[in-house]
Amino acid sequence: MMAQATIGRRHTLVIPKSVRGRLSLKVGQRVLLRIRGDTVELIPLPDEPGAVLARLIKEPYEEKKDEPKAQRWLIEHAGR
Repeated sequence: MMAQATIGRRHTLVIPKSVRGRLSLKVGQRVLLRIRGDTVELIPLPDEPGAVLARLIKEPYEEKKDEPKAQRWLIEHAGR
């Protein structure tokens, strides 16, 4: 799927409705922007990353202890 958009006056980008619908993007949702060469990828992040990580690592997620490791993991694996 491809869609065209325009960078606004304040460097804002409105994501076309067709793309928002396909990715189920919601207002206020966090996304990861990954730059690969001269391309930008927009990767939706989960609403509750702690719950996702707990399911993946099959043990309780402790934010204070696990947050730095979790952030690195999300950046490396988002969008796979």
